[in-house]
Amino acid sequence: MRLTELLKTDQVTISCELFPPKQGAQLENYKKTVADMAALKPAYMSVTYGATGGTSDYTVELAKEVEKHQIPALAHLTCASSTKEKVASVIEELKANKIENILALRGDIPENADFPLPNQYRHASELIADIKAQGDFCIGGACYPEGHPEADTIFQDLDHLKEKVDAGCEFLTTQMFFDNHILYNFMYKALTKGIDVPVVAGIMPVTNKAQIKRIVSLSGNMVPPRFLAIVDRFGENPAAMRQAGIAYATDQIIDLIANGVNHVHIYTMNKPDIAGEILDNLSEIYVRG
Repeated sequence: MRLTELLKTDQVTISCELFPPKQGAQLENYKKTVADMAALKPAYMSVTYGATGGTSDYTVELAKEVEKHQIPALAHLTCASSTKEKVASVIEELKANKIENILALRGDIPENADFPLPNQYRHASELIADIKAQGDFCIGGACYPEGHPEADTIFQDLDHLKEKVDAGCEFLTTQMFFDNHILYNFMYKALTKGIDVPVVAGIMPVTNKAQIKRIVSLSGNMVPPRFLAIVDRFGENPAAMRQAGIAYATDQIIDLIANGVNHVHIYTMNKPDIAGEILDNLSEIYVRG
């Protein structure tokens, strides 16, 4: 199923993310995680792509596993660390395995690398155009409610986002955020730029104190005082922090749906139990399957 068939409706959808193993020997354990996540009946499941190529070999394998459970798979495809030839081979592999949905990402630029080389992509918009030319895929892209870290202003970032949409991006998934008002402001600004494709809100359940430090250091996300108070109060009590983090993510999702943002993506970190507890909290709001 092409994801736009879901995302262009008013139906509430909640999806989950998986990441592949670093070692092939772990693949069977990860397939068990796919099965556990699939049992939750998310609208679709995305499978990430290794930034350095180490786990990219298993992205298609896990996407195939997702589809075996009658759940649409969204395969990530990251280009900054790959040659155009490597990307083309992955596209052919996805096509051969009838994976219809791709999330096209530039990804992090490798350290100590001359980027881009002649056989690399400079921007995600170039990747999107090539995917569109090479197959009949439903293509998604990433967006940053707080602005991309490399953009001088949010408006410059939105100009680049419009380039992605014009290149063939059919929906957008946001980076995680912890204040819904940031997303609402972003969506209003995006509309003024003519960006009117479906936007899927990315929610990260933060269930331990170390997570929030890592998130802020890597992405620079704005963490609202309300959430910082939760971390300060419960951060040293793992069970309490887990419960509070799940409650906070649930509250974010309820507020999003109440305000007409019907499509939510949970960054599950391969933890079906956490995703399951959130979905249990939404049992009368989100009808699974």
